[in-house]
Amino acid sequence: MPVNFTIKEGDETLTSHSGLALIGALLSRTSLRQRLNQTQLLSCHDPKISHADMVFAMTGLICLGKPDYEAIEQFRNNPFFARSLGIDVCPSSSALRQRIDIIKNAFDTIIKEESAELIRRVAPQISPVQTSCGSFVPLDIDVSPFDNSKTNKEGVSRTYKGCDGFAPIFGYLGKEGYLVNLELREGSQHCQKNTPQFITTCIEYARKITDQNLLLRLDSGNDSADTIASCLKQHVDFIIKRNLRKEDPQAWLNLAIQIGTPVVCREGKKLWRGKTYLDLKGNPLAIPIVFEVAERTIKKGQALLFPEIAVDTYWSSLDLEPYETIQLYHDHGTSEQFHSELKSDMDLERLPSGHFSSNAFILLVGMLGYNLLRLCGQESLREDNGNIEKIPDLRKKAQRRRIRIVMLDLIYMAGRIIHTSRRWFISFGKINPFAPLWNAIFRRFSSATG
Repeated sequence: MPVNFTIKEGDETLTSHSGLALIGALLSRTSLRQRLNQTQLLSCHDPKISHADMVFAMTGLICLGKPDYEAIEQFRNNPFFARSLGIDVCPSSSALRQRIDIIKNAFDTIIKEESAELIRRVAPQISPVQTSCGSFVPLDIDVSPFDNSKTNKEGVSRTYKGCDGFAPIFGYLGKEGYLVNLELREGSQHCQKNTPQFITTCIEYARKITDQNLLLRLDSGNDSADTIASCLKQHVDFIIKRNLRKEDPQAWLNLAIQIGTPVVCREGKKLWRGKTYLDLKGNPLAIPIVFEVAERTIKKGQALLFPEIAVDTYWSSLDLEPYETIQLYHDHGTSEQFHSELKSDMDLERLPSGHFSSNAFILLVGMLGYNLLRLCGQESLREDNGNIEKIPDLRKKAQRRRIRIVMLDLIYMAGRIIHTSRRWFISFGKINPFAPLWNAIFRRFSSATG
């Protein structure tokens, strides 16, 4: 039988999102406030509320998974929200909407540069992939449609996934998946349009973060001479899945049988892997092609009347065995998880504004919030977080902490806010298993040296 609780109200100042103090500590490590406030907007010469307060307020909402203008109203009279993020004046929903409509792309470079610099200084590590010819930090670039069906937002159109929405492109760095660049695009825009320029910008930001060798990975939608030219110009290694276009699968099977290495498979399936420096017409290639060709005569237990041929080919600048190259490309699929965290965990898929430029800015602030949450998650995995007496046994061993878990464990942490002797305190309960970890992370983020 359930307990019959009696409800009462206390005089304590409580918060259910103590983790915003972690976000505020990270924001204070940047020069965002100074750079944003120094930027002059044509339609906003003498703002009553500073640009930084507006951007920080939106960042706080996004880190709580509430990227909506109206969500700010519940925090306007909450002293902890403004205090934790370093906001002087918390804006109203209408003021937030109006300012974001004015900002457009004025802060793009500032936010991207400060985000990259913060990752460089604070990230515990940027994990590379190990290969037989050295280690490389992956730079995964991909398009992920945002479903905004049944809306009249500017830029919403039919995407290649068959839904109405946007088709933004993202660039993720390292196994951790830090966002180095993004761009909101109309849903019907082809994924290759303006991508060479986007790749160049991604590489520039990635090199601000790490000095390690980069490995660019893209899918077949970006199989273009322009893409390869951008990689060669920037002296970056790459693996790009090829678009077969009108190439004959039977011709690839014949070539695979001739020069490929057979792989032991199940009954009814034959597989060959290899590398060729000539195309199907015998012409020499500047970049070798790695191929994997499968011939199936039995599928799902049923014998096929005609064999089924599956061909996967890749452009690769790395001198690796075909199997290793293919596995490296398959790891590119991890970026789908990063898309999911942005779209689902942070609730950014259905963008709130009717204006394309405003939605582009909100997604850009989402990039900042994503990286802040990612830094919190990766810091929670460090083994040198300090002398933590009791680390929660409920957390599984992981190389990367999902954004949703970071929000549940660290951001949405209940605490009591105390203001006394001109000092602010956060008091956690005795049974909170994550309090020591939270405290250790906050101390490092708040330190002057990092």
